[in-house]
Amino acid sequence: MRQTETHMLRGVIIGGALAVLLAGCRGVLSGETFTRDGVSYRVVVPDSKGWRRVDFEDNDLAWMSTTSGHVISINSTCTGHEDPPLDILTNHLVIGFTDRELISRTPFKLDGRDALRSVIHAKLDGVPTSLQLVVLKKNGCVHDFTYISPLGAEAAYQKDFEALVAGFKQERAK
Repeated sequence: MRQTETHMLRGVIIGGALAVLLAGCRGVLSGETFTRDGVSYRVVVPDSKGWRRVDFEDNDLAWMSTTSGHVISINSTCTGHEDPPLDILTNHLVIGFTDRELISRTPFKLDGRDALRSVIHAKLDGVPTSLQLVVLKKNGCVHDFTYISPLGAEAAYQKDFEALVAGFKQERAK
């Protein structure tokens, strides 16, 4: 792929991710603890050398790669979600993506609760992407983790996404 095509692809993925997530901010990150509206949790913050923090509406925390079209984010919703199953919550995260193909769906434990990890290939504004989504319900809140990458480049920041998920621990809000 030529450099111009790479930059164009990066711009489409970043722009699309921004359009899906939208701009905004809702809470405070102090060290590795995020707090807002009655919820507090600990996360492993990605290495600042490879990521820059960005703010998206309807997401608590998000980071964009400084060198590519990769995005990781986490969000918590503690009101207005009723109690749908994890697979339905996951399906809500892919609204706006087209040509969706479910690659895998794996239940596992996260922070002492059932969680669901899904890998989905889809298009965003016509650009092939890979989505890794993790959804968890705990103490009345739904927590979702998202890793968006160019299709075929998932391994580039997989470790950072895994650390974000593995380091999650819901705490009592202060």
